[in-house]
Amino acid sequence: GVPGFCPSNSEGMAIHLQVQNGAIPGEMVKRDENLKRGNWSNQIEFILTSVGYAVGLGNVWRFPYLCYRNGGGAFMFPYIIMLVFCGIPLFFLELSFGQFTSQGCLGVWRVNPMFKGVGYGMMVVSTYIGIYYNVVISIAFYYFFSSMTTLLPWTYCTNEWNREDCSSMLDPNRTANISDLSQNISTLLNQTAKRTSPSEEYWNYYVLKLSDGIGDLGEVRLPLLGCLFVAWVVVFLCLIKGVKSSGKVVYFTATFPYVVLTILFIRGITLDGAVTGIKYYLTPQWDKILDAKVWGDAASQIFYSLGCAWGGLITMASYNKFHNNCYRDSIIISITNCATSVYAGFVIFSILGFMAAHLGVDVSKVADHGPGLAFVAYPEALTLLPISPFWSLLFFFMLILLGLGTQFCLLETLVTAVVDEIGSDWIRRKKSLVTLTVAIVGFLLGIPLTTQAGIYWLLLMDNYAASFSLVVISCIMCIAIMYIYGHDKYFQDVQMMLGFPPPMFFQICWRFVSPSIIFFILVFTVVQYKPISYNDYVYPSWAITLGILMALSSVICIPVYAIWKICMSEGSTFWERVKNANKPSKDWGPSLLEHRTDRYATVGSPSYEFNLEIQQLNPDKEREKEQLPTENIEHNFTIQGSNGSARTQEPNV
Repeated sequence: GVPGFCPSNSEGMAIHLQVQNGAIPGEMVKRDENLKRGNWSNQIEFILTSVGYAVGLGNVWRFPYLCYRNGGGAFMFPYIIMLVFCGIPLFFLELSFGQFTSQGCLGVWRVNPMFKGVGYGMMVVSTYIGIYYNVVISIAFYYFFSSMTTLLPWTYCTNEWNREDCSSMLDPNRTANISDLSQNISTLLNQTAKRTSPSEEYWNYYVLKLSDGIGDLGEVRLPLLGCLFVAWVVVFLCLIKGVKSSGKVVYFTATFPYVVLTILFIRGITLDGAVTGIKYYLTPQWDKILDAKVWGDAASQIFYSLGCAWGGLITMASYNKFHNNCYRDSIIISITNCATSVYAGFVIFSILGFMAAHLGVDVSKVADHGPGLAFVAYPEALTLLPISPFWSLLFFFMLILLGLGTQFCLLETLVTAVVDEIGSDWIRRKKSLVTLTVAIVGFLLGIPLTTQAGIYWLLLMDNYAASFSLVVISCIMCIAIMYIYGHDKYFQDVQMMLGFPPPMFFQICWRFVSPSIIFFILVFTVVQYKPISYNDYVYPSWAITLGILMALSSVICIPVYAIWKICMSEGSTFWERVKNANKPSKDWGPSLLEHRTDRYATVGSPSYEFNLEIQQLNPDKEREKEQLPTENIEHNFTIQGSNGSARTQEPNV
């Protein structure tokens, strides 16, 4: 017990019940294991949330294009290699890191206080991504609302925003058959290289009202601003009660995109030219396997797609129960994410193949990626289908759900980090207020991206805010845990949590293979660097400088915090200060006393005292304590532990 605190028999039993945090005898429903922070209601919610986080817009608009560009089916080989040796190990490392401490991306660095700057770097990255990601969702909302019509507005060239060189694949004045139409379009394409589609003109001249450059902001596009407001309101409402509310929402947001993908896939493969498109996507070009760029693209795509180093994986895992099998979860989620990418490729290229056949051109002429695929190429292809507004509604609804799944975790990462760092009871009770504040700030910072130059700023943030900085953060995290804290200690921590040590394969990957691959990605990113451009627009040097500063702003947190920590640490010499700054904090380890065993077993740990305090503040528990039969106090009784194990307690607890 705590020195100076001698509870009575009944009080001692109540305290022990609190410390166990499992099901109280007589209760039908098991309480949260961690009453202070809360847990996922069940494991399905965590898996669905993590799948929703990892599976995002990039799976639909980036992977299929990368696969097609880097040798089709041959790209799958380096992709799977990188998944096995880098993706899954890093995913498992971050999940186990967050779950072991039940802390967000800042709190976990009690393991090595000098490297807490890594956590701040993760927060900066999540802030940047959260700002522009919701703008992309708002554009998807705009297209979704625009599809609620009998005729999609980007079908013909007869609108007020269309230019002279606009050429629609569907001419309202012609009733020719498909072959005549294809021949007509092919002739038109040969006559002019300036052909622009109605969907491209709708995107540039109506939705964005694109300005001449990144410095020419122009006006705020009010329809986009309204959709941005809607997007932030949806995200806030889904996170108003933290993981308790978002955990329920993901049953729909994480599963329905697969329903839509399947519907679009079935529709796509029944179209003329679909087989040609899929062949383009999958036909192996084995000679490209020897190209370093292909391996670099595979490693980068795995790394960015899984959401490593964003802080989201650590945050989501921190709400797991301590003995949850996160090893199993990491494999399930990683493979699901990559399988979704491959599946999405069939959906995209079956429709693009149909569009190419309709135009009488090569598939490479219509293949695109990023916003160009989501808001120009694919919407144009949908105009060729019967009941095109229905397919358009489905497609953009899927994009919205894919985006929201990632956005939930980005916002929760920031909120959890703030709440855990302050750590007071007041801030925990007001967590929804913190969520509202972060959402309002995110909305205000997103307003410049809804101007006429918004797309330039959005792509600048996408290219620089979350590029090489993520790689640096992840590499330093591996080094800090494996080499400074110590791999032996960490393997023991994982064994204490899971009941078995990490498999030897993961031990080798964590220590040698994954850091090497991350370093390769970093070198590849620097060597392959090209200044950003958008269509024919080349960004000015000041914008590129700003982008590089944006990337550095997250990385700079690491050395700045380390220097500050060394200065604040005790020690008469510099090396003593460094040594003390690298020692784990006294409160490093499992957050609940029942899990603080082996070298973490301390009598007066902060978590023990905190549990006592919570017990006294919780009137429901007090009433339950008073209602318990006295014979339970006088005799041995069994409690169902939080990990399912039954424990027999002596009367003198």
